Amino acid sequence: MTVAQGLRWRIGHGLVTFALLSSPAIAQSAAPIIDKPFAEHHLALQLSDSDPKKEALTISVAYNLLKYYGPDRIAIEVVTFGPGIDLLRASNAHRAEVDSLVSQGVQFDICMNTVETIERETGKPVDINPHAVKVAAGVAQILALTEKGFTLVRP
Repeated sequence: MTVAQGLRWRIGHGLVTFALLSSPAIAQSAAPIIDKPFAEHHLALQLSDSDPKKEALTISVAYNLLKYYGPDRIAIEVVTFGPGIDLLRASNAHRAEVDSLVSQGVQFDICMNTVETIERETGKPVDINPHAVKVAAGVAQILALTEKGFTLVRP
């Protein structure tokens, strides 16, 4: 490869990379991560099961950690996908607890891949808790959080 060919390849590769990274589909793949500037601890709680006991355990873990560290010293993000999105349905039995945790700075993410699949299969819209943060893909959000230093826990 000549120097000129190498230069053209690098420029072309750079333009393709720029186009991909600036694409709305790529740029919007993950939701904003919690902004808690004084947090010393960062926790991602994964919920991929609709078992009411697991929902209650996830909520309990979040409450206990807020109590232990204080709401300013810990950032907690609950990421739901698959059957786990049931926790963030507007009619869920734990709705008041979820809303309380949101008021204390806990973020609850809902996987839109799952929501769209359910809506397509049932022909009915999923009634989502208005406090839920919509993410394109729950697993992608978990990956983004762990790459930012969050510890992943699967209660």
